Parts: sequence; C-alpha cells; structure tokens
Amino acid sequence: MLLEGSCHCGAVRFSVESHAPYPYMHCYCSICRKTQGGGGFAINLHAEADSLKVQGREHTGVYRAFMDHPVRSERSPGERHFCRECASALWVWDPRWPELLHPFASCIDTPLPAPPERCHILLDSKPAWVPVPTETAADRHFPEYPDEALIDWHRRHGLITD
Repeated sequence: MLLEGSCHCGAVRFSVESHAPYPYMHCYCSICRKTQGGGGFAINLHAEADSLKVQGREHTGVYRAFMDHPVRSERSPGERHFCRECASALWVWDPRWPELLHPFASCIDTPLPAPPERCHILLDSKPAWVPVPTETAADRHFPEYPDEALIDWHRRHGLITD
C-alpha cells in the first residue's frame, strides 16, 4: 500500500510503501508522548525505508531522543524526523534496522484500514491523566513492548499486503 503523508503546514510531503499499514499499536512512552503529542500516545506504522520519497526535505529536522528520561545522558540512534516549520512528527528511522521506516499515523493522508485489535504498549510509562480503554480482546495491554513485531502482528491477523 502506498502511504502518502504531510506535515500540518504543507512544507513536507512524502510517500512510502507499506506491507503492514494497520495503525494498531498505541505507544505511551515518554518519547512518543512528548515528541508526537496526541491523546497521550503515538502510533507508528511499518514501511519500507528504500521506498521513501520526500518533497521539502530541506524543511525537515532530526531529533535523537534521550533513552533515559529524565536523566538525559543516553541518546537513541533512532532519528525522529519532523517538520522544522510546524513541528509535525513525520517518521522514525533507526540505523539498527535500516530497511525499516516508521511513519507516524497522525501525518498520513491516505485513508488507513481499521485494525481488528489495538495494542496499548509501554503502559508503565503512561501518566495517570491519560485514559486507556479497558483491556479486552480488541484492546490488549502491555506494560512494556509486546514480544510480537509489527510485521508479525499483521501476519497473525492475515493482513500482509505483499
């Protein structure tokens, strides 16, 4: 599936191919909450890094998050790309997995398919004010990362588009 995205002000537009486009994993970690916003969580998608095409790349910036907030001494090698004009979070790329790109669902303009379930992850990092749906078969809870990768979740649900 071709995903097309943009920042809020329109300075950056991009497209990327995804075989796993369902926005099912809601992340509540402090990095996602503080850099991406939303309802106290962020949603990353799975995409193929070598398919990324960007218009307006000169308007993008990169933030390498601190992994040990609030101490702030250890930086992630992952690059969180954002628009320097309007601060929209765009995608994450990590050199440890160079073939992958994780666009934020919030900046995707292409209609995304509704997931059959949602996984709420890193709930141990969630602040008290952020509501989380009650755990059910459709809303699974994880205090940390689940053992299942994004692509494997799509395979388990028969949703791979390749």
